[in-house]
Amino acid sequence: MTFRIAALLALLALPALAKSEKSRVVQKALRHSVRVEVLVRGKVERTASGVVVATDGDTSFVLTNEHVVQREGLSGTASFQVVVERPRLHRLPARVIAEGKVPDEDLALLAVYGETLAPAQLASEEHVDVGDDVVVIGAPYGRALSVSSGIVSQLELDEQDPRVQRAMKTDAPIGYGASGGGVFDVPSGRLVGLVEGYRTAKVAFGGLSKDEFSFDVPMPGETFLSPPFKIRAFVIRAGIGKLAGLREGSVMAGAAPLAAPIARGQ
Repeated sequence: MTFRIAALLALLALPALAKSEKSRVVQKALRHSVRVEVLVRGKVERTASGVVVATDGDTSFVLTNEHVVQREGLSGTASFQVVVERPRLHRLPARVIAEGKVPDEDLALLAVYGETLAPAQLASEEHVDVGDDVVVIGAPYGRALSVSSGIVSQLELDEQDPRVQRAMKTDAPIGYGASGGGVFDVPSGRLVGLVEGYRTAKVAFGGLSKDEFSFDVPMPGETFLSPPFKIRAFVIRAGIGKLAGLREGSVMAGAAPLAAPIARGQ
């Protein structure tokens, strides 16, 4: 009798312990994701998100947006650090080692020193299509990493060569500060995109004293992403393709014209 009761209790507990495919992808993706902080004179002046894509000893490489690390708009000389949240919250110094050119290739690579972080597996072109389920990890407004979900809502291909992915969108909602956030496929957990930005609609209404109030609302389906083709091409030209598990010939030669030459060091 005691055995039967124990077995019944164990069966009743199974649903609570079971994880959905999406939940498992999210838990892995959170370990691949970091916050990016741009500092001027020791104070945080800009925040964004990033994804670990490769490691080399105790140096880790984080992919983010070029518009995140651009010096324009900063009040002085910039330095960079990433905030790792899992398994424990801490900060690590970083340096920009590769940059694309906005708007054609809004990608940049940070080298993070002193710790081997968990890299994400990069998806290839055939791993993504319109309608695929995805989760997006970002750090809106510089706060803790958060998760949203949706589908791949658009995939723009080159007119001359349909194998070349030019742009990509998702309907997963994001907010300011999620730039550079990773987009992960469900159920594989591969990195299929990187958030570049989003389009907003301005909502305005008048107050009682004829004052007008307005705010911006992200438009569904208008979150812009770097697709796998651009990510893989950038990583290879940045010189860490092998570290990221990519072969030099795994991206077609057509990738080269997508961006200006990458600037090394800082």
